[in-house]
Amino acid sequence: MNTTGNVMLLQPDTLVHGRYMVERLIGQGGMGAVYEAIDQRLNGTIALKQTTLHSEQTTRAFEREAQLLARLRHPALPKVIDYFIDEMGQFLVMEFFPGNDLAHLLEQRGEPFPLAQVLAWADQLLRALMYLHQQDPSVIHRDIKPQNLKLTSDGEIVLLDFGLAKSDSMLRSQATRSGSIFGYTPLYAPLEQIQGTGTDPRSDLYSLAATCSIS
Repeated sequence: MNTTGNVMLLQPDTLVHGRYMVERLIGQGGMGAVYEAIDQRLNGTIALKQTTLHSEQTTRAFEREAQLLARLRHPALPKVIDYFIDEMGQFLVMEFFPGNDLAHLLEQRGEPFPLAQVLAWADQLLRALMYLHQQDPSVIHRDIKPQNLKLTSDGEIVLLDFGLAKSDSMLRSQATRSGSIFGYTPLYAPLEQIQGTGTDPRSDLYSLAATCSIS
């Protein structure tokens, strides 16, 4: 069995919460793992996200991600279906988007995407960010990068992984702390996030611009 941090990674054919049958591991990061799974109650494919670290801070961060996503409704954002903690760990059940992320697609191409296509995606993401930033309190994603973007079957772009996201009120209360314990991606993170001096909606715009310049 593979392990990450303190939690065992799930193997195919593992039944979680008496409902979700794991098909395969589709993504893994410093804080969690994401699986393709089948909802046996509704007979549909879902994305099952699992925390792979055990601590009070990671548990709160994961719960916060679930709460943030649960109240959001936008075509460029994943829908939350379920959230639970049981004997197997802490889980978030989300809408599943098949296919590879934008970073993988870019690597497959071996060259940048056409400018017109990148600009169309940027427009979609700007509308999604406007929606996030206009929430009360506003939501800052703080981890925009090609690895967190996927294309739907209709060619629309979707922004995933809100593990680093925070509401504006949380950010104000933590502005003097020395950065997130969960890190960032230096190639796409703005200087204020790297230095731990506090992020705001402009930080997401910086990360989006950096993502578009590489795509």
